Amino acid sequence: MKTIGLIGGMSWESSAEYYRIINEGVRDRLGPTASARCLLWSHNFAEIEDLQHKGDWLGLTTRMIDAARRLEAAGADMLLICTNTMHRMAADVQAAVDIPLLHIADPTTERIKAAGFKKVELLGTAFTMEHAFYKGRLTAQHGLNVVVPDDDDRATVHRIIYEELVAGKISRASREAYRAVIARLVESGAQAVILGCTEIMLLVRPEDSQVPIFNTTALHAAAAIDMALAS
Repeated sequence: MKTIGLIGGMSWESSAEYYRIINEGVRDRLGPTASARCLLWSHNFAEIEDLQHKGDWLGLTTRMIDAARRLEAAGADMLLICTNTMHRMAADVQAAVDIPLLHIADPTTERIKAAGFKKVELLGTAFTMEHAFYKGRLTAQHGLNVVVPDDDDRATVHRIIYEELVAGKISRASREAYRAVIARLVESGAQAVILGCTEIMLLVRPEDSQVPIFNTTALHAAAAIDMALAS
């Protein structure tokens, strides 16, 4: 079994889900007492959030590369960045180490394409929904037609992530707000929903959408299991 290196703490709420999903998956594959070989470098998300909203992406890249190198030196055979937003610097992180980085968008889009969907709605932080690093990969490398909420809805989705979900707060009102955002994009022709923030899975359930939901956290973790157990 290969050792999985997790760059987490962004937030720890979703990093805990990665740890759970990966270990449950290994147990299901290998037997009731089996668990994953993994290493976790966990950031203080308060510092990460501050740099994100200041737009200090160079400072964030430096921190991510440092974490990746620490995990590689500790014996990781692969890397996962346990957040969608911080894949903004995925190429820089990959260039700084000699072990593979499993990009979160790739297993998600593979599953979407296998299901035959072409037009998808993307929910995530404002950085993920508005910047090209994520949508561009979905369109240029995978040929998807990606739509995002309008300005007001993007602000709502972003606010709930940073004010509630990263702190483990789950409210019925916020679930209803997300349901309404999803419904408006489905009306515009979206065939599926990408939960493009690793915390959204804590709030949004399959029954909250009229179209299939693709949970990037679960799909990323499942792909890590496949890589770790590949001969």
